[in-house]
Amino acid sequence: MKIVITGASGQYGRLATKGLIARGRAADLILMSRSPDKLADMAALGCTVRFGDYDEPDSMVAAMQGADRLLLISGTRVGARVAQHGAAVAAAKAAGVSHVVYTSFIGIDDPANPAEVRHDHIGTERLIRESGLAFTFLRDAHYADAMILMAGPGTMASRQWISNAGDGREAMVWRDDCAACAVAVLDGDGHAGKVYDITGPELQSFADVTAILAEVTGVPVVYVPVDDAAQYAMFDAMGIPRRPVDDQTVSGIPWNSDDMVTFGRAIREGFLELYSGDVQHLLGRAPRSVRQMIEDNAEMLRAAAG
Repeated sequence: MKIVITGASGQYGRLATKGLIARGRAADLILMSRSPDKLADMAALGCTVRFGDYDEPDSMVAAMQGADRLLLISGTRVGARVAQHGAAVAAAKAAGVSHVVYTSFIGIDDPANPAEVRHDHIGTERLIRESGLAFTFLRDAHYADAMILMAGPGTMASRQWISNAGDGREAMVWRDDCAACAVAVLDGDGHAGKVYDITGPELQSFADVTAILAEVTGVPVVYVPVDDAAQYAMFDAMGIPRRPVDDQTVSGIPWNSDDMVTFGRAIREGFLELYSGDVQHLLGRAPRSVRQMIEDNAEMLRAAAG
Protein backbone atom coordinates (compact mmCIF):
# COMPACT_ATOMS: atom_id res chain seq x y z
CA MET A 1 0.00 0.00 0.00
CA LYS A 2 1.41 3.35 -1.10
CA ILE A 3 0.84 6.53 0.91
CA VAL A 4 1.12 10.05 -0.53
CA ILE A 5 1.61 13.02 1.78
CA THR A 6 0.90 16.59 0.69
CA GLY A 7 3.01 19.44 2.05
CA ALA A 8 5.52 16.84 3.11
CA SER A 9 8.34 19.36 3.64
CA GLY A 10 6.35 21.24 6.31
CA GLN A 11 6.53 20.58 10.04
CA TYR A 12 3.56 18.21 10.24
CA GLY A 13 4.54 16.48 7.00
CA ARG A 14 8.05 15.76 8.18
CA LEU A 15 6.81 14.44 11.52
CA ALA A 16 4.36 12.09 9.81
CA THR A 17 7.00 10.99 7.31
CA LYS A 18 9.51 10.19 10.05
CA GLY A 19 6.84 8.29 11.96
CA LEU A 20 6.02 6.12 8.95
CA ILE A 21 9.70 5.56 8.16
CA ALA A 22 10.14 4.35 11.74
CA ARG A 23 7.46 1.76 10.97
CA GLY A 24 9.44 0.54 7.96
CA ARG A 25 7.28 2.27 5.36
CA ALA A 26 9.90 4.45 3.60
CA ALA A 27 9.60 2.58 0.28
CA ASP A 28 5.81 3.03 0.38
CA LEU A 29 5.90 6.81 0.79
CA ILE A 30 5.31 9.40 -1.94
CA LEU A 31 6.20 12.83 -0.60
CA MET A 32 4.61 15.78 -2.41
CA SER A 33 5.96 19.31 -2.03
CA ARG A 34 6.30 22.62 -3.83
CA SER A 35 9.96 22.40 -2.81
CA PRO A 36 11.12 18.82 -3.44
CA ASP A 37 14.74 19.78 -2.73
CA LYS A 38 13.80 20.26 0.93
CA LEU A 39 13.10 16.52 1.10
CA ALA A 40 16.48 15.29 -0.14
CA ASP A 41 17.14 13.69 3.26
CA MET A 42 13.90 11.71 3.03
CA ALA A 43 14.68 10.63 -0.54
CA ALA A 44 18.02 9.31 0.73
CA LEU A 45 16.08 7.13 3.17
CA GLY A 46 14.10 5.51 0.35
CA CYS A 47 11.04 7.75 -0.02
CA THR A 48 9.79 8.87 -3.42
CA VAL A 49 9.74 12.66 -3.70
CA ARG A 50 7.59 14.46 -6.28
CA PHE A 51 6.69 18.04 -7.11
CA GLY A 52 3.09 18.95 -6.39
CA ASP A 53 1.38 22.30 -5.81
CA TYR A 54 -2.15 22.94 -4.55
CA ASP A 55 -2.41 25.72 -7.15
CA GLU A 56 -1.34 23.42 -10.02
CA PRO A 57 -3.90 20.57 -10.12
CA ASP A 58 -2.18 18.65 -12.92
CA SER A 59 1.00 18.49 -10.86
CA MET A 60 -0.94 16.85 -8.03
CA VAL A 61 -2.49 14.22 -10.30
CA ALA A 62 1.00 13.26 -11.44
CA ALA A 63 2.40 13.34 -7.91
CA MET A 64 -0.31 11.06 -6.54
CA GLN A 65 -0.02 8.34 -9.19
CA GLY A 66 0.25 4.90 -7.62
CA ALA A 67 -0.92 5.95 -4.16
CA ASP A 68 -3.67 4.16 -2.25
CA ARG A 69 -3.98 6.53 0.71
CA LEU A 70 -3.56 10.28 0.91
CA LEU A 71 -2.60 12.35 3.94
CA LEU A 72 -4.05 15.73 3.00
CA ILE A 73 -2.33 18.22 5.27
CA SER A 74 -4.23 21.47 5.48
CA GLY A 75 -2.58 24.32 3.61
CA THR A 76 -1.47 27.58 5.22
CA ARG A 77 -3.52 30.06 3.21
CA VAL A 78 -6.48 30.70 5.52
CA GLY A 79 -9.59 31.62 3.57
CA ALA A 80 -8.35 30.06 0.31
CA ARG A 81 -7.97 26.47 1.41
CA VAL A 82 -11.30 25.08 0.24
CA ALA A 83 -10.37 25.65 -3.41
CA GLN A 84 -6.86 24.29 -2.87
CA HIS A 85 -7.99 21.26 -0.94
CA GLY A 86 -10.81 20.63 -3.41
CA ALA A 87 -8.24 20.51 -6.21
CA ALA A 88 -6.21 18.02 -4.17
CA VAL A 89 -9.24 15.80 -3.58
CA ALA A 90 -10.12 15.87 -7.29
CA ALA A 91 -6.51 15.00 -8.12
CA ALA A 92 -6.58 12.11 -5.67
CA LYS A 93 -9.70 10.72 -7.28
CA ALA A 94 -8.21 11.10 -10.76
CA ALA A 95 -5.01 9.36 -9.64
CA GLY A 96 -6.87 6.39 -8.18
CA VAL A 97 -6.40 7.13 -4.49
CA SER A 98 -9.05 5.35 -2.42
CA HIS A 99 -8.78 6.84 1.10
CA VAL A 100 -8.19 10.44 2.20
CA VAL A 101 -6.96 11.26 5.71
CA TYR A 102 -7.45 14.99 6.33
CA THR A 103 -6.00 17.21 9.07
CA SER A 104 -9.08 19.18 10.07
CA PHE A 105 -9.90 21.23 13.18
CA ILE A 106 -12.01 20.77 16.29
CA GLY A 107 -15.33 22.48 16.93
CA ILE A 108 -16.28 23.11 13.32
CA ASP A 109 -19.74 21.52 13.35
CA ASP A 110 -21.30 24.53 15.09
CA PRO A 111 -22.09 27.19 12.45
CA ALA A 112 -21.93 29.87 15.15
CA ASN A 113 -18.21 29.18 15.69
CA PRO A 114 -16.52 32.48 14.67
CA ALA A 115 -13.08 31.00 13.96
CA GLU A 116 -12.20 31.81 10.38
CA VAL A 117 -10.58 28.42 9.95
CA ARG A 118 -13.96 26.75 10.46
CA HIS A 119 -15.05 27.65 6.92
CA ASP A 120 -11.91 26.14 5.40
CA HIS A 121 -12.22 22.88 7.28
CA ILE A 122 -15.95 22.28 7.14
CA GLY A 123 -15.86 23.10 3.42
CA THR A 124 -13.01 20.68 2.82
CA GLU A 125 -14.69 17.91 4.80
CA ARG A 126 -17.83 18.40 2.72
CA LEU A 127 -15.88 18.09 -0.55
CA ILE A 128 -14.17 14.93 0.66
CA ARG A 129 -17.49 13.37 1.66
CA GLU A 130 -19.00 14.31 -1.70
CA SER A 131 -16.05 12.79 -3.58
CA GLY A 132 -17.16 9.27 -2.67
CA LEU A 133 -13.66 8.41 -1.44
CA ALA A 134 -13.16 6.73 1.92
CA PHE A 135 -12.16 9.31 4.52
CA THR A 136 -10.84 9.84 8.02
CA PHE A 137 -10.93 13.31 9.58
CA LEU A 138 -8.35 14.17 12.23
CA ARG A 139 -9.76 17.25 13.92
CA ASP A 140 -6.70 18.66 15.65
CA ALA A 141 -6.94 21.06 18.58
CA HIS A 142 -4.74 24.16 18.80
CA TYR A 143 -1.06 23.19 18.67
CA ALA A 144 0.63 23.66 22.04
CA ASP A 145 3.98 24.23 20.33
CA ALA A 146 2.54 27.16 18.34
CA MET A 147 1.90 28.94 21.64
CA ILE A 148 4.72 27.66 23.84
CA LEU A 149 7.64 27.25 21.44
CA MET A 150 6.84 29.84 18.78
CA ALA A 151 4.93 32.59 20.61
CA GLY A 152 6.33 31.75 24.03
CA PRO A 153 9.70 33.55 23.72
CA GLY A 154 7.95 36.85 22.95
CA THR A 155 5.66 36.32 25.91
CA MET A 156 8.61 35.64 28.19
CA ALA A 157 10.51 38.70 26.96
CA SER A 158 7.55 41.01 27.57
CA ARG A 159 6.48 39.22 30.78
CA GLN A 160 2.91 39.34 29.40
CA TRP A 161 0.62 36.89 27.63
CA ILE A 162 -1.81 39.18 25.81
CA SER A 163 -4.89 37.54 24.31
CA ASN A 164 -8.51 38.15 23.37
CA ALA A 165 -9.36 34.58 24.47
CA GLY A 166 -10.63 35.79 27.85
CA ASP A 167 -11.26 32.96 30.29
CA GLY A 168 -12.15 30.47 27.55
CA ARG A 169 -10.62 27.02 27.78
CA GLU A 170 -9.21 24.57 25.25
CA ALA A 171 -7.18 21.36 25.32
CA MET A 172 -4.03 22.28 23.41
CA VAL A 173 -2.21 19.33 21.86
CA TRP A 174 1.36 18.62 20.80
CA ARG A 175 1.81 18.74 17.02
CA ASP A 176 3.95 15.61 17.43
CA ASP A 177 0.96 13.78 18.94
CA CYS A 178 -1.25 14.93 16.06
CA ALA A 179 1.21 13.59 13.50
CA ALA A 180 1.56 10.33 15.46
CA CYS A 181 -2.23 9.89 15.26
CA ALA A 182 -2.06 10.42 11.49
CA VAL A 183 0.65 7.74 11.27
CA ALA A 184 -1.50 5.31 13.27
CA VAL A 185 -4.45 5.86 10.91
CA LEU A 186 -2.40 5.70 7.71
CA ASP A 187 -0.62 2.52 8.79
CA GLY A 188 -3.70 0.86 10.27
CA ASP A 189 -7.15 -0.38 9.37
CA GLY A 190 -10.69 0.27 10.56
CA HIS A 191 -10.53 4.06 10.41
CA ALA A 192 -12.61 4.72 7.28
CA GLY A 193 -15.58 6.98 7.96
CA LYS A 194 -14.23 7.99 11.38
CA VAL A 195 -13.92 11.53 12.77
CA TYR A 196 -11.38 11.87 15.57
CA ASP A 197 -10.95 14.87 17.89
CA ILE A 198 -7.21 15.07 18.56
CA THR A 199 -6.86 17.04 21.80
CA GLY A 200 -4.52 17.46 24.71
CA PRO A 201 -5.17 15.87 28.12
CA GLU A 202 -6.96 18.76 29.84
CA LEU A 203 -8.93 21.94 29.31
CA GLN A 204 -7.01 25.09 30.26
CA SER A 205 -7.39 28.83 29.85
CA PHE A 206 -4.49 30.98 28.71
CA ALA A 207 -4.42 32.33 32.27
CA ASP A 208 -3.87 28.76 33.47
CA VAL A 209 -1.03 28.28 30.99
CA THR A 210 0.54 31.61 31.95
CA ALA A 211 0.53 30.53 35.58
CA ILE A 212 2.32 27.30 34.64
CA LEU A 213 4.90 29.31 32.64
CA ALA A 214 5.59 31.50 35.68
CA GLU A 215 5.73 28.54 38.07
CA VAL A 216 8.07 26.40 35.97
CA THR A 217 10.44 29.13 34.76
CA GLY A 218 10.42 31.30 37.87
CA VAL A 219 9.76 34.34 35.67
CA PRO A 220 6.85 36.61 36.72
CA VAL A 221 4.69 36.35 33.62
CA VAL A 222 1.12 37.67 33.76
CA TYR A 223 -1.94 37.10 31.61
CA VAL A 224 -3.51 40.23 30.10
CA PRO A 225 -6.97 39.76 28.57
CA VAL A 226 -7.91 42.27 25.85
CA ASP A 227 -10.81 42.77 23.46
CA ASP A 228 -10.71 41.94 19.75
CA ALA A 229 -9.93 45.52 18.69
CA ALA A 230 -6.94 45.72 21.03
CA GLN A 231 -5.68 42.35 19.78
CA TYR A 232 -5.86 43.56 16.18
CA ALA A 233 -4.05 46.78 17.14
CA MET A 234 -1.25 44.79 18.78
CA PHE A 235 -0.77 42.60 15.72
CA ASP A 236 -0.93 45.61 13.38
CA ALA A 237 1.84 47.27 15.39
CA MET A 238 3.97 44.13 15.00
CA GLY A 239 3.59 44.30 11.21
CA ILE A 240 1.49 41.16 11.03
CA PRO A 241 -0.80 41.10 7.97
CA ARG A 242 -4.55 40.77 8.41
CA ARG A 243 -4.70 38.20 5.60
CA PRO A 244 -2.21 35.33 5.06
CA VAL A 245 0.79 35.94 2.83
CA ASP A 246 2.59 32.90 1.39
CA ASP A 247 6.04 32.29 2.84
CA GLN A 248 5.94 35.46 4.99
CA THR A 249 6.85 35.28 8.65
CA VAL A 250 7.08 37.88 11.39
CA SER A 251 9.56 37.04 14.15
CA GLY A 252 9.85 33.61 12.56
CA ILE A 253 6.12 32.87 12.78
CA PRO A 254 3.72 32.69 9.78
CA TRP A 255 1.16 34.97 11.45
CA ASN A 256 -2.01 36.51 10.04
CA SER A 257 -4.25 38.39 12.40
CA ASP A 258 -7.72 37.61 11.02
CA ASP A 259 -7.01 33.97 11.77
CA MET A 260 -5.65 34.59 15.26
CA VAL A 261 -8.23 37.12 16.42
CA THR A 262 -11.19 34.99 15.34
CA PHE A 263 -9.44 32.02 16.94
CA GLY A 264 -9.20 33.89 20.24
CA ARG A 265 -12.85 34.84 20.04
CA ALA A 266 -13.82 31.20 19.42
CA ILE A 267 -11.92 30.18 22.56
CA ARG A 268 -13.46 33.01 24.59
CA GLU A 269 -16.98 32.05 23.53
CA GLY A 270 -16.49 28.36 24.37
CA PHE A 271 -16.50 26.85 20.89
CA LEU A 272 -13.16 25.08 21.40
CA GLU A 273 -13.85 23.77 24.90
CA LEU A 274 -13.60 20.18 23.71
CA TYR A 275 -11.72 17.20 25.11
CA SER A 276 -11.69 13.65 23.79
CA GLY A 277 -9.92 10.37 24.47
CA ASP A 278 -9.13 9.79 20.79
CA VAL A 279 -5.36 10.21 21.19
CA GLN A 280 -5.40 7.49 23.84
CA HIS A 281 -7.48 5.32 21.51
CA LEU A 282 -5.17 5.77 18.53
CA LEU A 283 -1.79 5.73 20.27
CA GLY A 284 -2.44 3.58 23.31
CA ARG A 285 -1.15 6.36 25.58
CA ALA A 286 -2.33 9.69 26.89
CA PRO A 287 -1.55 12.88 24.96
CA ARG A 288 1.31 14.93 26.36
CA SER A 289 0.52 18.03 28.39
CA VAL A 290 1.23 21.73 28.03
CA ARG A 291 3.05 21.55 31.37
CA GLN A 292 5.40 18.89 30.02
CA MET A 293 6.17 21.05 26.99
CA ILE A 294 6.98 24.00 29.24
CA GLU A 295 9.12 21.84 31.52
CA ASP A 296 10.97 20.31 28.57
CA ASN A 297 11.74 23.82 27.21
CA ALA A 298 12.16 25.74 30.44
CA GLU A 299 15.78 26.66 29.75
CA MET A 300 14.92 28.16 26.35
CA LEU A 301 11.97 30.07 27.83
CA ARG A 302 14.09 31.46 30.69
CA ALA A 303 16.74 32.56 28.20
CA ALA A 304 14.08 34.37 26.16
CA ALA A 305 13.09 36.26 29.28
CA GLY A 306 16.60 37.69 29.47
